[in-house]
Amino acid sequence: MKRGFLLVVMACASPLAGAQDFHAQGFLEARLPVPDSNDQSWTEGGLGKLRFGDGDDSLEPAGALSVSWQVSESVLAVADLQAQGQTSPELGVVSAWVRWRPVSTSAWRWSVRAGAFFPPVSLENEGVGWTSRYTLTPSAIDSWVGEELRTIGAEARLEHRGKHGSLEGGIALFKWNDPAGELMFSRGWAMGDVSSPLGATVRQPDVYADFIFSPVPVQYKPFVENDGAIGWHADIEWRSLGGMRLRALRYDNRADPESYSHQAGRDVFSWHTKFDSLGAEVPAGSFVFVAQWLGGSTAIEPAPEFYIESKYRAAFLLASWEHGSWAPALRYDAFHVRQYPDFLGDMLEEDGHAWTAALNWRPKDWLRITAEYVRLDSTRTQRLSEGLDSRQREDLLQLNLRYQF
Repeated sequence: MKRGFLLVVMACASPLAGAQDFHAQGFLEARLPVPDSNDQSWTEGGLGKLRFGDGDDSLEPAGALSVSWQVSESVLAVADLQAQGQTSPELGVVSAWVRWRPVSTSAWRWSVRAGAFFPPVSLENEGVGWTSRYTLTPSAIDSWVGEELRTIGAEARLEHRGKHGSLEGGIALFKWNDPAGELMFSRGWAMGDVSSPLGATVRQPDVYADFIFSPVPVQYKPFVENDGAIGWHADIEWRSLGGMRLRALRYDNRADPESYSHQAGRDVFSWHTKFDSLGAEVPAGSFVFVAQWLGGSTAIEPAPEFYIESKYRAAFLLASWEHGSWAPALRYDAFHVRQYPDFLGDMLEEDGHAWTAALNWRPKDWLRITAEYVRLDSTRTQRLSEGLDSRQREDLLQLNLRYQF
């Protein structure tokens, strides 16, 4: 993984990469996690809600690279790669797309793009490789989006630029995301900067194996097509001249809950996943405030009249302050999941909240040092299957050194 990623970085740092129509940016980092948790992390098949859990205290290298090529005045090609030790594969492409946006001389501007990209949900994960601008650990909302959601299809957008700001809307049609929602049922919410590359295999809790008669480790591929149906999402966003942003989105993958594919020794069903999202970003001097809410449901029907639905909600409020080379940030997350019908009782339901505090220091343009502390408190009866209390408090301290280019 490391050798392949470094070769890509070296190629983009060559004289050819300095051409005016080609741009590359990225980072290499080393992270030291110090977890305090009785739960094993979800990245290793446990029910822990954080990226690092019991026993995860070794140095973690990683990297990300974003390359863009302005083919012409109207055509732009972009690809984002990541090297991450806790994804499968460890080195992969998280997004790649081509956009056509004709030059506009009026207040109106339109564009179309095609490829694989993240749905326009996040107001915090806008850094290289779809990373957070404020913290190491993204919100529960954006952690889930990074793991399970990808728009693989085409999108059309229309923008109007006025004297008070701009209003922009878009609609996308996509396929190859039918199992999205599987994690919400089997594990619930989690928090961590682990985005699934295209073609990824995602790990689920080991205790889920008995429930679905699956071998351990329990795995599946989120970016597959089972039923041939076309999903869609639509969004609208307002940007003021002062930097304020308001965004609303509706998402529906239109998956047939009776369709499935055979993966890793079991049938992985299509989850009909739909949700609404509302977000706002408000600058105030050297402060920035970000708030977001997401709510929806996901359902399968593995047998006639055997319908299972998970309803989920999450929200966060974040505040960041830029003061010279320092940028502290504080975020509060709250989330829950409910199951219908209730034949499982509350085994796969959950409630939780978390505080995240990060201190970013950039003594040089090419160097960012971050210390972050996360405290997450959640209740999930599924933990009783692992001999743990249903309610667990997890604490995670991370120290991160990032070289940016």
